[in-house]
Amino acid sequence: MTTYLFAGGGTAGHVNPLLATADRLRERDPGAVVLVLGTAEGLESRLVPERGYELITIPRLPFPRRPNGDALRFPGRWRRTVAQVEAILRDRGIDVVVGFGGYASAPAYRAAHREKLPIALHEQNAKPGFANRLGARWTRFVGVTFASTRLAHGTVVGLPLRHEIETLELAPARAEGRVLFGLDHRMPTLLVTGGSTGALRLNESVSRSISAVLGSGWQVLHLTGSRSPVVDPGLAGYHLLEYCDRMDLALAVAELAVSRAGAGTVAELAALGIPAVLVPYAAGNGEQAYNAQDAVRAGGAMVVTDAAFTPEYVETQLPVLLRDRARIADMAARMASIGVRDGADRMVELVLAARDAGAHDRSGRRASGGTAK
Repeated sequence: MTTYLFAGGGTAGHVNPLLATADRLRERDPGAVVLVLGTAEGLESRLVPERGYELITIPRLPFPRRPNGDALRFPGRWRRTVAQVEAILRDRGIDVVVGFGGYASAPAYRAAHREKLPIALHEQNAKPGFANRLGARWTRFVGVTFASTRLAHGTVVGLPLRHEIETLELAPARAEGRVLFGLDHRMPTLLVTGGSTGALRLNESVSRSISAVLGSGWQVLHLTGSRSPVVDPGLAGYHLLEYCDRMDLALAVAELAVSRAGAGTVAELAALGIPAVLVPYAAGNGEQAYNAQDAVRAGGAMVVTDAAFTPEYVETQLPVLLRDRARIADMAARMASIGVRDGADRMVELVLAARDAGAHDRSGRRASGGTAK
């Protein structure tokens, strides 16, 4: 029996691939014990127990970005947190540490390295975060979502996807989705989404120029999210939803998407062969612009900056694309060419390879007279 400690969290982008990999690992090895290391503040505090995994929490420890009091206190907090994780590794008999970035991952990698435990990690974004750049120094079992990701020892495994996306059969799902959302099966559908909370720029620009989109012969499924709803003008073919709990069907009905460029969104669009106009979120460290690069290079997507995605763009430029059905069909094929549906299986293979390498190293230490952990 092997005991794994999965580390990561904070956002859905970290938690969802963690859970997808954990689920697949337990399918492959029903005897495996999977524990999850996270924080009390992140989404993992809700999503991990809901999925049936034990969550062990440690303090949220952001790395300081400027010289101030927090920076002075950070080294001591770091040492205490790493020592806390080391104790967890010993007390719970952990055999392998698997990280997905986020606040919990960096101390987990450091503690595993000090305890001489095998490490596997996954980086979802094309621009790696600090935690995974640190962890990649101590393992060769590094999975990445995007071919353009620059990370030591990186192997493209794609993103471990949600089960409903991984197994989606597009034709029946599209028919089901059209009924669910009240769409006309004779018309192509443009999906507009900025994620669960929404994207103010996308929502306002599309809403203010929706007549031009509808006039291009398309219907629109617009998922506004919770923070920036728009007023429904009541136009035929314009379907507004604040929240959608069947995102698999929303993706299935889309023949083109306008969306942000989060790693999960881009990976799901590519896996399903949905071409896209990607509008990267301009805040943070710019990772969304990097996430879009592989799709753009393949010809499956185009990027419009947040500042350029105005009502004027939606009214004048977007309809040009919508009317070019041959180009959209070509973009769909190109998008599918970079899609990965079996990311969870590929990541589990890396995890098992790390486990086996660790077992080999421990047997070698025993044979040479060293102390086995």
